[in-house]
Parts: sequence; structure tokens; C-alpha cells
Amino acid sequence: MIDWTPQTKANGKPRYIAIADAIEQDIKEGVLTPGTRLPPQRRLAERMGIDFTTVSRGYTEAQSRGLIKSQVGRGTFIAEPAETTAGPDPLRLAEEDLSMNLPPEPTDPALIANMRSGLDYVSANLLQLLRYQSSTGSDKDKAAASTWLSLRGMIPTSARLVISPGAHSTICAILTILTQPGDTVLCEQITYPGFRNIASRRGLNLIGLEMDEDGILPDALNTAILRHGPKALYLNPTLQNPTTLTIPTERRLAISEVLNKHGLHLIEDDAYGFIPAKAPAPIAVSAPDLTWHIGGLAKCIGAGLRLAYTVAPTSRLAYSLGQTLKVQAVMASPITTALATQWIEDGTADQIRRFIRSETSARQAIAREVLEGFDFQGAENAFNVWLTLPEDVGRADVVARMAGRPIGIMPSDAFSVGITPGDEVRLCLGGSLSREALRANLYFLVNSLQHSAFLG
Repeated sequence: MIDWTPQTKANGKPRYIAIADAIEQDIKEGVLTPGTRLPPQRRLAERMGIDFTTVSRGYTEAQSRGLIKSQVGRGTFIAEPAETTAGPDPLRLAEEDLSMNLPPEPTDPALIANMRSGLDYVSANLLQLLRYQSSTGSDKDKAAASTWLSLRGMIPTSARLVISPGAHSTICAILTILTQPGDTVLCEQITYPGFRNIASRRGLNLIGLEMDEDGILPDALNTAILRHGPKALYLNPTLQNPTTLTIPTERRLAISEVLNKHGLHLIEDDAYGFIPAKAPAPIAVSAPDLTWHIGGLAKCIGAGLRLAYTVAPTSRLAYSLGQTLKVQAVMASPITTALATQWIEDGTADQIRRFIRSETSARQAIAREVLEGFDFQGAENAFNVWLTLPEDVGRADVVARMAGRPIGIMPSDAFSVGITPGDEVRLCLGGSLSREALRANLYFLVNSLQHSAFLG
């Protein structure tokens, strides 16, 4: 037995949770090793100046996490780490939807180990996480969501915050609240295909706004509001999918001015906003009473979580969003929500975000090198490039030529609203393929574009 006293932190957590956290942290740092006997509960309570029940609950919490084990008549000991013998299921290795704009996947063993350790927390709380829970999220998960949103300068009250099953479901729910079939909604002329599909399914009239290199034009927005009486505006303002443009601060403020003037709601899809080191503040900061800010986790952590942290314009609308999501999907998965919360609390989520930031930068550099001489748009930390095809090269031919290749390609037809699709394609740089494979496939594309027979 060692003379161990937990170094608990004053972070607002219950004291017994802090004891379990201290045990877990000291195990990670090697202070406590497998087989080490912990002090008896009553002795530790006296040493810490707290009641016996608190220490007992702390030990119980640590045992539920698999950190310690008790032996009758002998005491409490640090448990041996659980052995992981199962490898990847080969039937799942090829599961990858290349039509989506995929983030690059981590390969660092240390980061992957940290990600897997989050599943230990989920496993220790599995029974509780299999229950029906709040349609807007628990207090613990909202606290983690607020911490994550603070990376974007957002500090929402709990009453305005909703944890939802992904940005896609959230957009569906918001449009259900704001619109009826036949209503008009505004967006960019080149916009996210998922939003196009949602609007179409809801029977909405979608109008694309004129854009320049800084995003939609405020004058075009003002004119469209006066002419069409829309119910909402949808924007993907940071590293926009597919053009990769980021609306600068000055243009965001001008857009906010128009929104505030007319009282028009904004659906701000901030899917990529967490990736750049210095992204402009969300439009929600300058138009908070009209903006539905959606901080999806698909691009900055992982799509399989199917989670988004949404800040509604008011607490009343947050309640409406929760009720609408309850009808559509009951709730976000408590299992993946708990995993995301654990990753945020232990720093793993930020490690993933920083990896994606670094890796997207490297992949954009590869694209600039291989596509030199071609007309394309890319941006630091974007997941894709927006390639203008050479004259006389058809979009359908390029897509067909790249079929079966591990690089996603999608023609401009899927993104265009109210305009004739141009000769552009979106090339995705992320997913499971390595940098070497990305380079090789981009060279294959370049050779195809330059081949005289292909041009004919």
C-alpha cells in the first residue's frame, strides 16, 4: 500500500467524481501502477477531511470505469489494464462513402490510443447510456458542447443549446420550424448538395444568391428579400463546400446588417469553422437573435458520431428545435454523445482537430503541386479543391474516368442553384487514402485531362 492522496481539481465536478478522475489521471502518469493497493476508504476520508461516503462513492465510480478492483479482506487495488485483442473487422474496412467531403483519418498510434480510451468511459456507463434521454442533451454534455463552441467564440446559455443527431437532421428540423411547402429559402448560387436535397424534399423554392470571391453579395441578399419574401437564408461561411471560400469579417458584418434590417433567420452551417487556426467569428456573433448556429462534429472530429451542437436564436426556439428533433429522431445517440464529451474533456477532440488542421494543410500543398497550371480553387485546411476543367472536357467523362478510384469527385451540377452548372468538379482530398495515394490519384487525373484521346 502506498501513501497516496488524490490531487483533486476544483472544476465544478462532484467530489467523488474528482476522486475517480484523480485515480485515472495518476494511472495515466504512472503514479499508480497495476497491483498498487489504495489507502482504506476511511483513512483516506480522514486525510482529505471529507466524509467516508464521498470516498466510497469515488472508489465505486473508479471501479465502474475498470480502474480498480476490490478484494474482500485484502483491500482495493489498481486493476490490470484491459487487453484489447480484437482487430479491425475486415468487412468494415472498405466502408467509405466517397461522395461525401471526408476529413483525413488519423494514423498516429498515440492519438488512436487516446480515441480508443474514450470507449472505456462509454463502456463503464453503458447501461445508463442505453436509456432514453433528453431530446436536447444532458447538462454534462451541454457543458462539454459549450466548451467546444467556445473555440468559435460562442458562449451560449444552456437554454439556447441543443445537442442534435448531426447537422443534416438539424437543418431538416429548423426548416420544419421556419417553413411550409412552397416557401422560399435563400442560399449561395453554389451550395452544399445536402441542403439542396433537404429543401427539395420539403417542397421549398430555393433561390441562389450571386457570389464573388468573398461570398454572397449583401446587395443581392437585400434585393432577394424584398422580391421573394424568404423565410430563411442558408450559408456555409467558412471553407465553403465546394468552393473552399471563407467569408471575411467585413462581409459577414454586412450580411448581418441586412439580416437584422429585415429580421430574416440565418441557418449558419459552421461545419468547417473549427479547423482553421484563425477563422472569422461566426455570423451568429453579430446577428445572435436571428441565427441558428450549427457546430457539426462530422468534419472536425468524425462523421460517425452523427452529432451537432446547435445554438438557437432564443431559448423558446431551442425548445421548439428539441421537440421537432424528438419527433424526427427521438434524441441524439447518448453513446456517441458521451464519447464526444469524454474526448472534449480529456483533450482528445482537440488533438483530432489539430491533426485534421495539419493534414489538410499538407494535402492542399500536394494538390497545388500536382495541379499546377490548372484553374482551381483551394484553401488552407479545406477538405477539397474546386477544379475548373479544361475546355472541351466534359464533367461526366471526368467522373466516369475516376470511377473506382479512392478519391471522391462530384460534378458542379450537384451544387448549382438557379444557374447553369459550370465546367467544375469537386475533388476531395481526405478520407482513408494516404498522402502518397492522393498524389498518385491526382497525377492519374492530370494525365487523363491532358491525354489527347480523352480530350477528343
